[in-house]
Amino acid sequence: MRQNIPSGSYLEPIMGFSRAVRIGNHIAVAGTGPIGTDATDTYGQLVRCFEITRAALAEAGATMQDVTRTRILLTDIADWEEAARAHGEIFRDIRPVITVMQVSAFVDPAWRVETEVDAIVGGDIASD
Repeated sequence: MRQNIPSGSYLEPIMGFSRAVRIGNHIAVAGTGPIGTDATDTYGQLVRCFEITRAALAEAGATMQDVTRTRILLTDIADWEEAARAHGEIFRDIRPVITVMQVSAFVDPAWRVETEVDAIVGGDIASD
């Protein structure tokens, strides 16, 4: 069964997307920019991206503990340490796989960062 989680963006019906989609126990969260923040630094913008992601995951029945993959897209790869600090504050003990990459620009030129997240609900396994 498919569950689409909307973001409320006016672009959803135009572009044909959802903030997140859950199928079975897998949840994919779309590229998430720092919407609704005054932060101009990468750290603050990334914190906002993860706040939006956390809300989408909750609506899909998941938490940040269920996250298996994160992607951080930066307009300036030199900001990776700010991004790493924000990511580490949330995921230090969860330890999902991560990809960090530089892109040329985002839809909103004020954005310095955007994220994507995948999660699996009930994916607990025994540790080695």
